Amino acid sequence: MKAAMLQEFGSIESFEIAELPTPSPKSKEVLVKVYATSVNPLDYQVRRGDYKNELELPVITGHDVSGEIVELGPGVENFKVGDQVYYTPEIFKGHGSYAEFHVAHESIIAIKPKNISHLEAATLPLAAGTAWEMLVTRAQLKINQTILVHGGAGGVGIPTIQIAKAMGAIVYTTAKKAHHKFLLELGADFVIDYETEDYLQVINQLTNNKGVDVIIDTIGGNTLSDSGKVLNQLGQVVTLVDIEKPQNLIAAWGKNATYHFVFTRQNRNKLDELTKLVETNKLKPVLNKVFPLSEIGKAHGLLEYRTGDKDFYGKIGIEVEKEL
Repeated sequence: MKAAMLQEFGSIESFEIAELPTPSPKSKEVLVKVYATSVNPLDYQVRRGDYKNELELPVITGHDVSGEIVELGPGVENFKVGDQVYYTPEIFKGHGSYAEFHVAHESIIAIKPKNISHLEAATLPLAAGTAWEMLVTRAQLKINQTILVHGGAGGVGIPTIQIAKAMGAIVYTTAKKAHHKFLLELGADFVIDYETEDYLQVINQLTNNKGVDVIIDTIGGNTLSDSGKVLNQLGQVVTLVDIEKPQNLIAAWGKNATYHFVFTRQNRNKLDELTKLVETNKLKPVLNKVFPLSEIGKAHGLLEYRTGDKDFYGKIGIEVEKEL
């Protein structure tokens, strides 16, 4: 099989297309022919060496799969050859999705939504799965609660807005002006221009200084410490970003706040729930650009550095093989 091998940590030139043996599924595993994958911030963080202690080079990276089961290992009970599936590979365990075939345990895969393509489906497992975990598993968002999504036009921000609206929340988000129309059409109730407006001031105005019930942080930096200033009493902050430096959370302490730190987990149940949302048109993939596997480095450059498109939003799909 062909695979994009990461030969060394560093630049977008670090990938090499190599020919490797096709893996074989073991007990409770399936072999999936990969039609599509995608690019996430986690992917370029891995490539540049942020998690180099977790991986041994050379390695196949990538954290989204949409494809077809072509072989079953012993004891597989829930799937059959020919099933169209999607999932996130186990992070930092085994090889990732930048390859023509991938082996996965049946407990982490799910049937792909029938009303979208493999390229669209490949944008969802890690990003929308993380959004689901933040909103449903951790924050346990309730109808009519208010939520602020930092970075609404990002890969995780987009499904977060849609899932929060499907759950009946009032959604505020931050984004550059070029993305406001799109995010309002997506379902956001109010979009704040982070380049020209102070979101702390705007949120306090919108909520009469009450603050919001839930804050979703996809940005990092000082978001954790500042967010407490616009949090309601007993509010919650959910972040998926590593903490690079100590944070002063005194503002959140005064609000009796709860903080959740999310590193997404793989399981079939949340993918099945996402499938229901997709098939009822409550969650729509936003596939903005598509690259072939041979141009995986270029795709990384676009997401990490906005190479060639400073106003890029949504997800980048990687076509591994054309659908039948």
